[in-house]
Amino acid sequence: MRNESAMERPDLAEFAARSAHSRGRRHPEEFRDERPAFERDRDRIVHCAAFRRLEYKTQVFVNHEGDYYRTRLTHSLEVAQIGKAIARRLKVNEELTEALALAHDLGHTPFGHTGEEVLNRLMEQHGGFEHNLQSLRVVDELEERYPGFNGLNLSWEVREGIIKHSSPYDRPAGIITEFLPGVVPTIEAQIINFADEIAYNNHDIDDGLKSGYITIGQLEQVELWRHVFEGVGTRYPGIDAERKKHQTISALIGLFIRDLTDTAMANLREFNIRTLDDLRRVNRQVVAFSPELARKNREMKLFLMENLYRHYKVERMRVKAERYLTSLFEIYVKHPTLLPRKYLKRMESTSRERVICDYIAGMTDRFALDEFKRLFEPYERV
Repeated sequence: MRNESAMERPDLAEFAARSAHSRGRRHPEEFRDERPAFERDRDRIVHCAAFRRLEYKTQVFVNHEGDYYRTRLTHSLEVAQIGKAIARRLKVNEELTEALALAHDLGHTPFGHTGEEVLNRLMEQHGGFEHNLQSLRVVDELEERYPGFNGLNLSWEVREGIIKHSSPYDRPAGIITEFLPGVVPTIEAQIINFADEIAYNNHDIDDGLKSGYITIGQLEQVELWRHVFEGVGTRYPGIDAERKKHQTISALIGLFIRDLTDTAMANLREFNIRTLDDLRRVNRQVVAFSPELARKNREMKLFLMENLYRHYKVERMRVKAERYLTSLFEIYVKHPTLLPRKYLKRMESTSRERVICDYIAGMTDRFALDEFKRLFEPYERV
């Protein structure tokens, strides 16, 4: 019997998830080494094709708009960094936390949430589209790396965390009885819900300022930003504007991490949660912001929605992206032989529309733009 406990962090809290206690994998495997299950899952995610494609998938700014802006890949890395910082403080499983951070956007489409909305509309009569479900589909079915099975054959706890990922832009997907519907996921999965939000709020401020779509003057109307920004100015008098911006964002992330950690520990004590079984039985979310920080965070998110995500230049790209993806989907449905052969082969066991949806969801921004040109511009080489 493999001794996964011997290689796992020895000071894990009793309420942490442990590789040795995992509910296991869908397919039995023989392993060449003694890595704990969640560490192995993390490594499999890093090496899969869907993870590499995140480098060229939109966060807010489309890839061709500049090299500075975050992509789904850099976003996922920032979520992992923040998530691990929280996990370390709570003494829960860092490898599971990191695996979930790196996997949480594997099913995302090109062109950000616009792509998800378009595919969901186009798939309305064929089961719809939701990127958490698509992330699970990627790791369960679409990756082709191992003998004997499709997918990455990840641990049950990673797959549960993927399907139960929740944020202001994500809600746990449809009921899948395998994953205890209605029951809270592990603390590690709960951490990623908030690490995701901390990461995108703060890096979207950075990208928004870099683009000029928002300004420091506008941000000073936001209570949380103003308080931290002024504190940085007091601590570092005479600091230049660029460094002050970065120090403010760094301080904001630190503030969120401390608040989340303190609130989670208080909730664990209040609900008398000592083990993972206690967590499932009590069935309460324990990872959360304090009420005061949650209020300030809502104000900051509203600011970003009104001033960045609905900026007219972002809206222009959203409208163009909708046209690109709708046109690609419709022409593939009408002429499926335009697809690569391996996708035509999949249509023998999966509906035409779902295969086309998988193909488009897996595209990077750059590939989708190039494919649109190849299929619709007369003088473009095919």
